[in-house]
Amino acid sequence: MSDQTLTCKACGSTSFAVGELGHGYANIRPVNKRMTTGSPLLLTYCQDCGEVASMKVKEIGKLKN
Repeated sequence: MSDQTLTCKACGSTSFAVGELGHGYANIRPVNKRMTTGSPLLLTYCQDCGEVASMKVKEIGKLKN
């Protein structure tokens, strides 16, 4: 996300971290490209309650035509 301070919508905390979802089986890929490895997702989440504030494709170039 940007340099702005985030506030959790669920618990009001301002303590966030970034985690990665993917590593092969859970990667996101285009519907019409079944043979691509796709890209993991980066999730920004609240460190106090686990609420996910944002999801971003890590390697967007792998999803472009």
